Amino acid sequence: MKVIIIGAGIGGTSAGIALKRLGHEVVIYDQMKENKPVGAALSLWSNGVKVLNWLGLADEVAALGGDMAYMSYADGHTGEELCRFSLSPVTEQTGQKPYPVARADLQALLMERFGLDDVKLGMRMEGIDDDGETVTVTFADGSTDTCDMLIGADGARSITREYVTPDGETAPEREYSGYTNFNGLIPVNEAIGPADQWTSYVAEGKRACVMPVAGDRFYFWFDVPQESGIPYDRAEGVAPLKQAFDGWAPGTQALIDAIDPDVSLNRVEIWDITPFTSWAKGRVAILGDAAHNTAPDIGQGACSALEDSFALGIAVATNTVSVEDTLKRYEKIRAERAGELVLRARRRGEETHMYDAEATTSWYSSLKGSDGTGIIKGIVSNIVDSPINLGA
Repeated sequence: MKVIIIGAGIGGTSAGIALKRLGHEVVIYDQMKENKPVGAALSLWSNGVKVLNWLGLADEVAALGGDMAYMSYADGHTGEELCRFSLSPVTEQTGQKPYPVARADLQALLMERFGLDDVKLGMRMEGIDDDGETVTVTFADGSTDTCDMLIGADGARSITREYVTPDGETAPEREYSGYTNFNGLIPVNEAIGPADQWTSYVAEGKRACVMPVAGDRFYFWFDVPQESGIPYDRAEGVAPLKQAFDGWAPGTQALIDAIDPDVSLNRVEIWDITPFTSWAKGRVAILGDAAHNTAPDIGQGACSALEDSFALGIAVATNTVSVEDTLKRYEKIRAERAGELVLRARRRGEETHMYDAEATTSWYSSLKGSDGTGIIKGIVSNIVDSPINLGA
């Protein structure tokens, strides 16, 4: 077949690799004019890493990943360590070590492995027409392309999602999750936390965290519960962080002081989409954030997109009735699980960001002296039902 994928993000490129490996002709179109990944880094838990292993990228991804051997929580005000424990049980229980990775590094790897000549940038899709035999895509410049299958990996504001929404229904809309996230990359700094540790400072429903990635760097992020639509000028730099985390522990102040806003500082309001099950229509289907835009509270956003790529590849490889039938089977594999992860992230966000003060206070109390058993159980529960684990 000829397959067109709209969107050159993690989901689109990994799906492209999977389908090319099956012998199909694949072209990716993206509206961005140059490759500038959104966000500094991402969590690749064991299920996401396994998909990349399946795509033949095991060694490359391991080289990009940070050595996250431990996890620690500290009181945001005093800096007192509440708990610290090894993350090795995650590897032992799932069969794969997780890796935090810089998004730009992973994006470059996926695009290169897919083939840069088959990635067309500066192409915004505006129309889809499926005549039952082929799908025609119309772009903003008036050009068109045709294919046997169209995959919309076109992000949270997906045009393809609107297309696959059943007639008479309104396409699902994004909903504000209640907080703003600041993130970026800095050099490893032991004043913040050990180089092999995911360190989190927590208080007031806020979080200041670092994870190690390759190149002796920390991926950092801050969560600040606030209303949406608050103006922000990049010239403000870290001023909002200094205000939100005024008086916090020395480790948090060291983190803020280490940020060079001209080099790496992103600010993004966190939104998600209530789960829905209509992912495919005719020869067109959606994948990644277009299908399950989720808050990052359980670190499964990119992993879920990678699971989509695996499920799509398996569906295409093993079903031969029709393109339409194959995409419906892909939808059936993925919609329920992906939706459940969205809801788990919501529940986690409600707990950690003090939307329910009693729940958050109780969580803080549970961290003190914890051996990590419950936290590990929660992490593993997000991984074990992945379709990539069917053969485990």
